[in-house]
Amino acid sequence: MDVKSDKPSSTVLIPVFIPAVIVIALIVIGTISNPQMAGDFFAHTLAAITKNFGWFYMLSVAIFLVFIVSVAVSKWGEIKLGPDHAEPEYSFTEWFAMLFSAGYGIALLFFGVAEPVLHYASPPSGPALTVDAARQAMQIAFFHWGFHIWAIYGLVGLTLAYFAFRHGLPLSMRSTLYPLIGDKIHGPIGHTVDVFAILGTLFGIATTLGLSVTQINTGLNYLWPEIPINSTVQIIAITLITLCALVSVLAGMDKGVKNLSLLNMVLAIALMVFVFVAGPTIFILNTFMQNTGSYLSNIVERTFNLQAYTASDWIGNWTLFIFGWTIAWAPFVGLFIAKISRGRTIRQFVVGVMVVPTIFTFLWFSVFGDTALHMIMVEGYTSIIAEVQNNNAIALFKLFERLPFTSIISFLTVILIITFFVTSSDSGSLVIDSLASGGAAYTPPWQRIFWVSTEGIVASVLLLAGGLGALQTATIVSALPFAIIMLISMFGMIKALRIEGHHEDSQQQYMQMQQSNSPTGKGLWKKRLANLVDFPSRDSVEKFIRITALNSMRKVEEELEAQDWEAEVNFDEEQCRAHFEVYKEGQVEFIYEIRLRAYEMPEFAGNEEADEPQDEYYYRAEVFLRRGGQAYDVYNYEPQDIINDILNQFERYLHFVHISPGILPWNMEEHDDDALPEKSDA
Repeated sequence: MDVKSDKPSSTVLIPVFIPAVIVIALIVIGTISNPQMAGDFFAHTLAAITKNFGWFYMLSVAIFLVFIVSVAVSKWGEIKLGPDHAEPEYSFTEWFAMLFSAGYGIALLFFGVAEPVLHYASPPSGPALTVDAARQAMQIAFFHWGFHIWAIYGLVGLTLAYFAFRHGLPLSMRSTLYPLIGDKIHGPIGHTVDVFAILGTLFGIATTLGLSVTQINTGLNYLWPEIPINSTVQIIAITLITLCALVSVLAGMDKGVKNLSLLNMVLAIALMVFVFVAGPTIFILNTFMQNTGSYLSNIVERTFNLQAYTASDWIGNWTLFIFGWTIAWAPFVGLFIAKISRGRTIRQFVVGVMVVPTIFTFLWFSVFGDTALHMIMVEGYTSIIAEVQNNNAIALFKLFERLPFTSIISFLTVILIITFFVTSSDSGSLVIDSLASGGAAYTPPWQRIFWVSTEGIVASVLLLAGGLGALQTATIVSALPFAIIMLISMFGMIKALRIEGHHEDSQQQYMQMQQSNSPTGKGLWKKRLANLVDFPSRDSVEKFIRITALNSMRKVEEELEAQDWEAEVNFDEEQCRAHFEVYKEGQVEFIYEIRLRAYEMPEFAGNEEADEPQDEYYYRAEVFLRRGGQAYDVYNYEPQDIINDILNQFERYLHFVHISPGILPWNMEEHDDDALPEKSDA
């Protein structure tokens, strides 16, 4: 038989895919059949959730923020999202660019001017159109787009990355519940969690696409007044841009999403620098400093402020909508962040995901929001208030009217919004497809095409049913069950980290024992000292691993098999690795490896009197366990020393499995992050 490809024709997980599609189809059909009734239903639902569950949203977000900061500053912050020897897959610039594009680029463009102007004209408390209203407007904008939303994204991304890359579970929301329910994540509970994640992601993306296409339509109308602002134009725009997203999603993560994300970041920074230079530069710098200080000093009060003593719907239209939107958006952004964060420590992850984007956000709102407020308060450009209140999407373009090169900058902004639209759609489709496939790393093209198309259809239908109000309602409703899932996953990660902490403490005690006591009594300290001052060649270490280490493992293998335990020894010729494994199905999966690792020769190792050129590298025979490299060298150990080291590690592993029922063993994947330099003939 002629096999053209070994790639699967489908990876969909039926118990997840079918229920999600049915719910989406029912919503789409119901909305199309009676848009007016659907719009009324959405409005009543929004009012009910805001009234009865507003406290829950605010409390949940506060818990998320406290948890993720606490984990980062604790000793757990040093844990890597992957094996101990893993290195980041993307540079910091590439990583941040993808965070920027996936997480909040569209929101900044839409709300960067509109939100400060609207709060200034209609603050939640106090008189409008005053200096106090301006200060309050910027503090609210900082609060809505600061640490809290990135704590939501960060919690989902952190739990997914930790369980997927540290413990080899599927890159799916169900995996975050493993410490609490074990293998039941592969049953109905896990399927239900992923269905809610898909629905939340889909409606979150639909809301973002709705905001984007409204602003695109407004920008086109601003540039070419003959283009009307209506749902027909917006749906045509969704269709055309969804086709562009199809091209990007088929190109994959590295070719499509990464390159578009870098383009987005360059255009956005260029736009911000232009406004910063052309606008009131000193005023922007002053307000940036003042507003940041006010945000930090009032963060606790605002976190728990629900306007309980007023009968206003402001909190539902603003804070709860933004937090609910973020929670609904979190499966997408979180899983996307997790995909690109393997190899970073928890502390690096939290700083990168929370601190850097938040500072950038504050600077963005200071540049655009304070420039608009300066125009209103100092330059008398008050007409912008009525324009923005009538159409939020016009805010950014009205700001450009008072700056040089208005038409050029407006046109580039429309292009930037379109590229953000495409990036959100294609990366969101990759995430939803992964969720619907049980965390599969590769999915066939037709599935990605299906989800890109579905996003466009849902966004179009909800726009017909009531515009952004319907999108807003769908977002907050879908966020409610997912907020509960996030809280449960947080407790699951706490349990897993506590166990990991015990594991780490045990390993440190073992290493201290190794350093202070010789397994065979006398002599090992001399070998350890020799290893410290000797820098052996590749051939020497290869010979040691191939003969001494491998034979020692085989002796342990023979003795275990004599005791009716299944053990296996293998040797990787290409990478020069001696691999020892003990296996009991569903109970024990112990791995002990001795790997050849190369390091650059340190300066103090050189011999200035030598006539021959010094080697560029020296080599070590390092021990690797399932959880990663252990950073100690066994080169020159006697066979009995190696046997004792294997047994000591095996004993620790068995004891750890015994005291951690229901948690271990996890099926960590093996990763080859130790590329060796080519062997020289010299």
